[in-house]
Amino acid sequence: MEDNNKIEPVLEALLFVSDEPVSAATLARILRKSPSEIDAALCSLAEHLEDQERGIQLREVAGGWRLYSHPAYHELIEAYVISWDTRSLSQAALEALAVIAYHQPASRTAVNGIRGVNSDAVISSLVEKGLVREVGRDTGPGNAILYGTTRAFLEKFGLKSLKDLPPLEDFAPDEASREFIKARLSSGMGLGLQSSLDADPSSDARSLATDAVDDLELID
Repeated sequence: MEDNNKIEPVLEALLFVSDEPVSAATLARILRKSPSEIDAALCSLAEHLEDQERGIQLREVAGGWRLYSHPAYHELIEAYVISWDTRSLSQAALEALAVIAYHQPASRTAVNGIRGVNSDAVISSLVEKGLVREVGRDTGPGNAILYGTTRAFLEKFGLKSLKDLPPLEDFAPDEASREFIKARLSSGMGLGLQSSLDADPSSDARSLATDAVDDLELID
């Protein structure tokens, strides 16, 4: 196996010019190396960047590898450059995105019910930004459009998969807040899918949810 020290600089250069995660298989094909060699070199490069306390980090996200700025410098970077799409997410957008991320697939009605306000414009904005997409139709009356997160969502938030989302309860400061969140989600998803998922694990809704999540985690 070729010394990782000879492969790492090449990998770093390729990842530096890429605007999206690159799979180890793709890098192996470009460099005409075995996937195992590339995997070892990528892990080694990530460790070296971390050990040297560099300003960038190498992370495995959304089915590939990508260079990111070090979190310690995000505040300075934010002050220096415009946000990734020149439009920071509003609090309303973050709330709606969180509902969809944790409870996808979710309808607009479900998001509205959980947030307590109309979220139609916010969801349309998330779709426009490429963070949310249509993943199907509810089987209930009206056949409402169901939404789920995208691969871009995983990439932008540095997640390897949806399984890496932190527990929603972690965002609640105390037990009373956690109970409030559970109550809101229970009543809100009654308008969408959650109640049917809890009541009937073998329902069409459960199948749809599973298929949607699997689809969202597939890498092209």
